[in-house]
Amino acid sequence: MAKSPKLHETDKDRDSALLVTGRHQKIAADPAKEHKRSMLAAGAVLWRGDVRDLDSIEIAVIHRPHYDDWSLAKGKVDPGETLPTTAAREILEETGYEVQLGKLLGKVTYPVLDRTKVVYYWTGEVLSGEFVPNDEVDEIRWLPIDEAKELLSYDVDTQVLAKAEKRFRLPATSRILYVRHGRAHQRRNWDGEDNLRPLDKKGRRQAEMLVPMLLPYRPTAVYSALPDRCQATAAPLADELNLDVEVDRLFGDDGWLESMTDAQARFREVIDAGGVSVVVGQGTVIPDMIAWLSAQGRLPLDEIEAKKASVWVLSFHDGELTGADYLVSPLPVK
Repeated sequence: MAKSPKLHETDKDRDSALLVTGRHQKIAADPAKEHKRSMLAAGAVLWRGDVRDLDSIEIAVIHRPHYDDWSLAKGKVDPGETLPTTAAREILEETGYEVQLGKLLGKVTYPVLDRTKVVYYWTGEVLSGEFVPNDEVDEIRWLPIDEAKELLSYDVDTQVLAKAEKRFRLPATSRILYVRHGRAHQRRNWDGEDNLRPLDKKGRRQAEMLVPMLLPYRPTAVYSALPDRCQATAAPLADELNLDVEVDRLFGDDGWLESMTDAQARFREVIDAGGVSVVVGQGTVIPDMIAWLSAQGRLPLDEIEAKKASVWVLSFHDGELTGADYLVSPLPVK
């Protein structure tokens, strides 16, 4: 019996598609279905330096001995993973670096034999770690952006890096991971106070799966609206981070409907605090708040969804909304 041909990427510039246009990106609940016979992968443009000084930024370009090429760090999804989880794990395995994911740049697709490889890329700041040569990567070069573009073997990687450079020119000074609570027991079957309506079995799983998906963003604060279903969605991540959940009625639908001005001011406080924060809210306030932020910022958004357990990764530059990535589901993509 003849052996099946080995998967390869040495011609990935041929028939490739680069889907990295715009500062509003989306990962569907089942991204594998968007392309025929797809193989999902994730990676990042790894960087270090002072993002406020573009000349100080260096990019990691990896050499893969199996292909004898220079590329960006990435790898295939393992069972049970979301794409952000894959990106952080693969980077650690290939390079030894712990990273903080930033802006989702988009995705690249290209044929690999009779399948379509789909690679999602983020920006990723290296926080710690040390590279040790291995079977997958035997050398890493840290280079200024223009030199990194010259070294990369594939045009698609060069274009992904060019998109990252655009993001670096308007760097995020804060990010909010804006989460809608997981699925709860249906209101028509609940006789008690609505704020006490709990997550159902799927909602509890969604809350647990938010943990590995959001950890690569390195959040430092967790906030929640008042309803128990919001607090229960926030709790597993807060426990993992050893953080308290700060509960405020203004993050929920009731607070929004009672005083939009107060709710907006409270949300603005979280933005102005800097860093990366998680805010768990509800289905009315989230689209309305994002629409208000869009109108106030530099990123026009038309249709704003907020499915249960979805996450909007909102990037702000000096308080203005500059990027929005919509992660529809925390459940595994494979």
